[in-house]
Amino acid sequence: MADVRDILELERSPTPEVSKEVILGLRKDAPKRKKEKEVMRRPEGMHRELYALLYSDSNKDLPPLLPTDSAGQGYKSVKAKLGMKRVRPWKWMPFTNPARKDGAVFYHWRRTCDEGKEYPFAMFNKKVELLSYSDAEYSEHLLCEGWTRAETDILFELCHRFDLRWPVIHDRWPPHLTARSIEDLKERYYNVTNCLKKVNNLTGPEGKIVNYDGDHERRRKQQLLKLWDRTPKQIEEEQQLINELRKIEARKKEREKKTQDLQKLISADTDSRKMTKTTKKKIQQTKVAKLDTAPPSLESCTGIKFPDIKSSGVSLRSQRMKLPASVGQKKVKAIEQLLTELNLENSPMAVEEVCQLFNDLRSDLVLMYGLRTILLNYVFELQTLKHQCESVMPDKVLEIPEALTINTGEESPSRPRAISEMIDAVATPNTPNRKRKAALEQSNVLKKIKART
Repeated sequence: MADVRDILELERSPTPEVSKEVILGLRKDAPKRKKEKEVMRRPEGMHRELYALLYSDSNKDLPPLLPTDSAGQGYKSVKAKLGMKRVRPWKWMPFTNPARKDGAVFYHWRRTCDEGKEYPFAMFNKKVELLSYSDAEYSEHLLCEGWTRAETDILFELCHRFDLRWPVIHDRWPPHLTARSIEDLKERYYNVTNCLKKVNNLTGPEGKIVNYDGDHERRRKQQLLKLWDRTPKQIEEEQQLINELRKIEARKKEREKKTQDLQKLISADTDSRKMTKTTKKKIQQTKVAKLDTAPPSLESCTGIKFPDIKSSGVSLRSQRMKLPASVGQKKVKAIEQLLTELNLENSPMAVEEVCQLFNDLRSDLVLMYGLRTILLNYVFELQTLKHQCESVMPDKVLEIPEALTINTGEESPSRPRAISEMIDAVATPNTPNRKRKAALEQSNVLKKIKART
């Protein structure tokens, strides 16, 4: 309202104006708060821990003067926390070292609670247990050319003194004796210890034989010396040879890859040509087979050839009774029908005697099946030739001997069927069963017509 009055240039009423201070009850004479000093911000790129170590007047928690262990607490407690416990008393007391045999007494500061305890560093006093030998054992087993008894004794004394530290033993080897290398000293020591282990029949880790090859160690050190004594020129030349060898190997691999790719292309081309040739041959064979289907001969009629199972390990005897894949489905069905007629199981118990006899029986059934097929084919040819002859010469009657005739199934159905008829009931592989039956029925009809006339 005051703004509207000022715009319209109207006089203000003497009544107090309604303002924010009047509504909230604020005092105008209340003291104003001082603004806090601006804190310097941490520069970009500086870690927070490093910035906290900087000194400033506004920083109340200054960094400690003593190093503190703030593990697990981070930078939350940066001040050192000194405990208020009572300090444990220390005492200047004597001690002896068990590693020394001269009985020397030394002094050091130690807590009073540890008085009378063993020297704590005595636990590091480890000694190597060495084998010892007698005069009889040395004279009987340990004699060696180039080594005397005195040299061997000195060697074992140094080994016991310096705990098999061979560089130290080699350095302390007496100069008045024969000069020995580290390999000579090691070889003599391990030969003696191995002989003593065998003589005393030691077992476990103590009786383990150490095979030390001194000649190999000498050659190895010579090679290391040669490698160490190389000049910079020789090192550069060797590096060049290595780079050339890598290039040669890379070229060889690339050449082998190219030859493999070329061989694959050649083999693919030859396979495609062979496929075309085989397909052409198959087409020609199928055409010839369609034009001239010869009946099966006696030579092609054989039984089943069961494969000999010769495999290492355990095998089931029933695998011998499995029919090979060369046997067709028609023959398999014929075998099953014949076995049911003979009241036999299709898969009997695989006993040693039963396996061979059962395989022989099925082989004979397949052989009889093939012979029956051949016989039916020849009888069919005889019937067709007879009809052709009678059509050409109607005055003459061609008689077929009874030995060449077979039962065509015209008898009464109540008669039990024989095995040969059961085989004939299954379709033959070459000539369709329907054509054979039609030809036989035709010949029977012609016979009846001629008998009436």
